[in-house]
Amino acid sequence: DERGAGVFVDGWYRSSDLVTVDEDGYVRVVDRKTDLIKSGGDWISTIELEDALCTYPGITSAAVIGVPDDRWQERPRAYVVTSEPVDAQAVRTFLAERFARFWVPDELVVLDAMPLTSVGKTDKNRLRARAAEERPVAP
Repeated sequence: DERGAGVFVDGWYRSSDLVTVDEDGYVRVVDRKTDLIKSGGDWISTIELEDALCTYPGITSAAVIGVPDDRWQERPRAYVVTSEPVDAQAVRTFLAERFARFWVPDELVVLDAMPLTSVGKTDKNRLRARAAEERPVAP
């Protein structure tokens, strides 16, 4: 099928998922290549941040995207849906106890609902478009 021609290389399906395989053969999905955040030359996994955010009391769903940054190239921004009010600084402190400081999102944006694709997955493209609209244009 022509639609899949670009994703097969030498008979292998290239999904853009990045994984690790441990010594026992277990596969762990690290992130999607397009979702990884490059901040100051280091890579940040959005999946790990999202998983941690979803363990915080009151956060029911989370998505992390990279937003342009003049100094660091990109910085993580977290979008969350909550079942109760959460304190952004408390969430950042919670994450700082689990991750390197540069992984901690600079911003936590609370949404009424997470944008979803037609198949029910988080629509990070819509979040990226929203972030691009919110970014001030340099003079």
